[in-house]
Amino acid sequence: MEVESSKTQADGEYWSTGFCDCFSDCSNCCITFWCPCITFGQIAEIVDRGSTSCGTAGAIYVLIAALVGCGCIYSCFYRIKMRRQYNLKGSDCGDCLKHFFCEVCALTQAYRELNNRGFDVPLGWHGNVERQNAGVAMGAPVVEGGMMR
Repeated sequence: MEVESSKTQADGEYWSTGFCDCFSDCSNCCITFWCPCITFGQIAEIVDRGSTSCGTAGAIYVLIAALVGCGCIYSCFYRIKMRRQYNLKGSDCGDCLKHFFCEVCALTQAYRELNNRGFDVPLGWHGNVERQNAGVAMGAPVVEGGMMR
């Protein structure tokens, strides 16, 4: 008989910073306030592990914001995805409410979370992978001297 874990998303880890700690990083807070599409695009690229580019995600955010008047409809789903990837405390409904009522705080918290997990968010996914692999030789191993017998 296999025992299933009773651990749910509500039992996960706490976020590394508070929801209202927006002003701990004034530059990101200002960028997010004036152009949330930039911060969102950077977050989405890392959460999607490079399968969505920062520019594409940001453009979709702007398009949704222009058509519906509320880009948070798109961004709350990335918060949910990120929360699940890192097993962070919260709920789907709570994520959407946070994005609806304070998009700046929600985006800057996600940005800080990724930074605190070791990502240089402005570099994007591929830039972070290159940075992580710096100094690691890629390709087949080098065999010196050939066969000796």
